[in-house]
Amino acid sequence: MSITIYGIKNCSTMKKAFDKLTALGLEYEFFDYKKQAINKSTLAHWVETVGIDKIMNSKGTTYRKLSDAQKAQIKQDVDAALDMMVAKPSMIKRPIVVSNNELIIGFDETAFEKLGM
Repeated sequence: MSITIYGIKNCSTMKKAFDKLTALGLEYEFFDYKKQAINKSTLAHWVETVGIDKIMNSKGTTYRKLSDAQKAQIKQDVDAALDMMVAKPSMIKRPIVVSNNELIIGFDETAFEKLGM
């Protein structure tokens, strides 16, 4: 089984995710948004799979710092939202775990445990 976890290394939620995967004895690859550029097609696939609301981190500081006009634009235009997330990867929820064709968005202990089965 191939597992890739996407996020930002210094995020407290990411630490929980790393610790859980390690405790389950699962090997994984880490994709660091700060060091590697996420491509728009990957984000688009995730959005098509689970929806923009689950992928975009609208509670984070980066989103809150956007102007009202920018927020309105990305709420109306998914393509603009994807471009913004590519430019500002802190706007992508984390962690995102990809295992085979399954997506886990955020730290969900139960979903992580199912990966270990």
